[in-house]
Amino acid sequence: MRAQFVLSEIGVGLRRNLTMTFAVIVSVALSLALLGGALLAREQVNSMKGFWYDKVQVSIYLCNENDAESDPNCAKGAVTAQQKRQIKADLDKLGIVETVYHESAEQAYKHYREQFEDSPLADSLTPDQMQESYRVKLKDPTKFEVISTAFSGREGVQEVQDQRNLLENLFRMLEGMNFAALGLMGLMLVVALLLIVNTVRVAAFSRRRETGIMRLVGASSFYIQMPFIAEAAFAGLLGAIGAAVLLVVGRYFLIDAGLSLAEQMPLIDFIGWDALLKVLPLVFVVGVLMPALAAFITLRKYLKV
Repeated sequence: MRAQFVLSEIGVGLRRNLTMTFAVIVSVALSLALLGGALLAREQVNSMKGFWYDKVQVSIYLCNENDAESDPNCAKGAVTAQQKRQIKADLDKLGIVETVYHESAEQAYKHYREQFEDSPLADSLTPDQMQESYRVKLKDPTKFEVISTAFSGREGVQEVQDQRNLLENLFRMLEGMNFAALGLMGLMLVVALLLIVNTVRVAAFSRRRETGIMRLVGASSFYIQMPFIAEAAFAGLLGAIGAAVLLVVGRYFLIDAGLSLAEQMPLIDFIGWDALLKVLPLVFVVGVLMPALAAFITLRKYLKV
């Protein structure tokens, strides 16, 4: 098969169905951009989980005099010095503990005033109302249950809190948004496929005389199909290029410039350009193969006539 013939037929097909081809390119670009964005969002969530889960701690809050009156876990009164020493000794014996930090009520009060200095409650609190605690960093953050089982309900312990729980709602929301993006991407892919199928059908119908002559002179099915498949693949390639541009521009303006989320939220470990470079090959593969496969399946019906 001559490459010149295929290229000329691609040019003819694109010119005859310019509007529909443009619609295919736009829909493929948007759907692939959503696909790439969803994959990058999932990578970002996983990166944030690894970043924050490595820093979260288990907090063992100790009873004070105020808790003794209001909290059933502290019904026997405030924690004693002996109970604190025993808690610290038991923590040191556990092989899953990396570090243990004791925060006194005065330190907790100071940290609260620093973090919530604008809060109207800051002036009404006193150091004796704050809880002292042990902040435990685990070698494996998933071993929280070991600490909870060992210290929950113990005399002098008001509560054992895993800071991971404070992050779970955020991560669930981000994952929900990611699934929504995947759902929208799936809808856009369906729209793109329908446009591709209709474009191929219109192209095949407009060139039915040429294809009929080619059948009469003994041309193979693959020879007849190839210009249509190449045309669809070329439109998909243009759509993939558009999606790649959207992803690169979006990543640059969101993180590196423009909105500059990296500067506004320095505590978040944003994904780098390497994550984007891993996604782009998949975008191009799907962008080329999906339209080509859709065209191939659609044309099988017409070549049997």
